[in-house]
Amino acid sequence: MDKPKMIAVTGVTGDSQKDKPKIIAVTGATASGKSALAVEIAEKLSGEIVSCDSMQIYRGMDIGTAKPTKEEMRKVPHHMINVCEPTDNYSAADFSDEASIKISEITSRGHVPIICGGTGMYLDSLLRPTSFSENSTSDEDMYKIRRSLLEFAEQNGAEALHARLREIDPYSAENIHPNNIKRVARAIEIYLTTGLTKTETDRMTREGSSPYDALIINLDYADRKMLYSRIDRRVDIMMNSGLYNEVKSLYAREKLIAGTTAAQAIGYKEILSCLRGEISVDAAAELIKKNSRNYAKRQITWFKRYDSLRLIPDKDGRVMSCEELCGSIEPNLERFIKE
Repeated sequence: MDKPKMIAVTGVTGDSQKDKPKIIAVTGATASGKSALAVEIAEKLSGEIVSCDSMQIYRGMDIGTAKPTKEEMRKVPHHMINVCEPTDNYSAADFSDEASIKISEITSRGHVPIICGGTGMYLDSLLRPTSFSENSTSDEDMYKIRRSLLEFAEQNGAEALHARLREIDPYSAENIHPNNIKRVARAIEIYLTTGLTKTETDRMTREGSSPYDALIINLDYADRKMLYSRIDRRVDIMMNSGLYNEVKSLYAREKLIAGTTAAQAIGYKEILSCLRGEISVDAAAELIKKNSRNYAKRQITWFKRYDSLRLIPDKDGRVMSCEELCGSIEPNLERFIKE
């Protein structure tokens, strides 16, 4: 059997990696198979997994966030799961602080930290902590800022929002089309929450030094339709496993409050609309699938920014097992650990 395509690993920074703690990160879109591959790698390397998922941090949000199974957590220790309540504010900077402590504890035990998840901003905060050191804005406040910018565009037009960006960051304005309202709003949001322009933060990210020697493994499907089919199938499983009742229980206990990050999570916001009588259960399920597919597209774009070992799981019309995928990169893993 042919091995999946991959590209050389050159690290995440241009600085020397000598004497830095080694970590392995498994990234990719939702439903790409990250969790299973991370467990397989952890078993081979005596590793422990650090979740890098902005929704798995919340207690009680289990089905809709596809938390690792009990069997997976019995096989390998998992960290950064169920660390706070859905009503809590939790930022990327908070994640970086807590995950760094877990990584230190894992390495002190002589084990390998395996970072696993699809939240690109969380991974950035870990690998480039200097980019987030000045940003203490809560996720709730970030959401309010983003919403106000989008409302401004809706009321005043895309050109008016773009003009605000041009005043703040002419270079970004030159490179972002006025009609791409979300990207324009995001660039302004960066400035409002960090005091730095998007151009400046991008430069810091490129030039900043990472505290880790990181091997990043990115699962990237050649056939997007196959990935989307996996996403749809996962949503069906979630619905059959009781996602509706999970959201209903959280809502009844006032754990999902309007405006919070948790209440905006895919799978939860759609069921909340259903509970409010705005859409049917079937419509909610279809909307979850659509929003998950769109989120996957954004994840794919985000992770392309990294130098990574790129794995293509789909070969000859089928998806390779995690055992096959892990076997195909075993020499890379062993070489990385020994260097």
